[in-house]
Amino acid sequence: MTQLEIGLDTFGDRTLGADGSSLPHGEVLRHVVAEGELADRVGLACFGVGEHHRDDFSVSAPETVLAAIAGRTTRIRLASAVTVLSSDDPIRVFQRFSTLDAVSSGRAEVILGRGSFTESFPLFGFNLDDYDRLFEEKVDLFAKVRAGTPVTWSGTTRPPLTDQVVYPPIEHGLLRTWIGVGGTPQSVVRAARYGFDLMLAIIGGSPARFEPYVALYRRALAEFGRPVLPVGVHSPGYVAETDAEAREALWPHYRALRSKIGAERGWPPPTRAEFEREAGPHGALLAGSPETVAQKIAMTARTLWLSRFHIKYSNGPMPHELLMRSIELIGTKVVPRVQELLAGD
Repeated sequence: MTQLEIGLDTFGDRTLGADGSSLPHGEVLRHVVAEGELADRVGLACFGVGEHHRDDFSVSAPETVLAAIAGRTTRIRLASAVTVLSSDDPIRVFQRFSTLDAVSSGRAEVILGRGSFTESFPLFGFNLDDYDRLFEEKVDLFAKVRAGTPVTWSGTTRPPLTDQVVYPPIEHGLLRTWIGVGGTPQSVVRAARYGFDLMLAIIGGSPARFEPYVALYRRALAEFGRPVLPVGVHSPGYVAETDAEAREALWPHYRALRSKIGAERGWPPPTRAEFEREAGPHGALLAGSPETVAQKIAMTARTLWLSRFHIKYSNGPMPHELLMRSIELIGTKVVPRVQELLAGD
């Protein structure tokens, strides 16, 4: 297989300060920029920033944060993780990322998705009853804008366009675009239809259960007359020197995040046994030593024919200092070990 690219994702989770209270959003955002700088220094392939509109996450404007990181880095690719296209304007999304691409000298990527939360819909005046139609039409318009030719388009969610040119264009080639998928076959086929790369969000259970989606994606690409395109995975994780240290440090923050979201969605409280299963050999959670995490990434990469793996390294209120140490270990220990494990494949 081709060399696996390993990157990081964050939502700018609000972290704990020295006194145990949540840090203000502004301080967390400055920490995210520092985390992106470190990711570049230790050789990671990509840094993804997710869009949310709620108190427990600090990032609502990924492109602005990524532009700040672009000015302090030289090599790392810069992506959203994800951009909630359904409640945004596809033309403005393209313009923001084409601008980011220009100021970063061609390092921008966008991951389009519906988002795992719905706060952006009422915030920006969209009806949740139009959930599917909004995404379908906006992906279609985005694909036409991305092509870089004058856009003629009509739909039901905005006024039509006739031979409209969108600026600024991408200087070289096309804006790298992924579709983020949580597990629906329709989204997999949509990514193939538009020729977008596929990013699988695997946040629980065995990654192997997503193998049918990758097979579907490849079949759909062939049916649409497209070449084989990259597949990536986004999964949560935390790396420390030993498995025990990683799991003891992560568990209270994993529990806090899952408990808060679970209370909103009617989930039962997380248990330590569930956490240990997810952190075990067949779960989605990458919690352990560099060797343990590298082995899990390599196994998932082989199973799903991956080109990219993003570790969602921020975990609820886990302090910035622990995140920085995890990033350092991922870049200096996990990445080279994964490449060793996959070298003979």
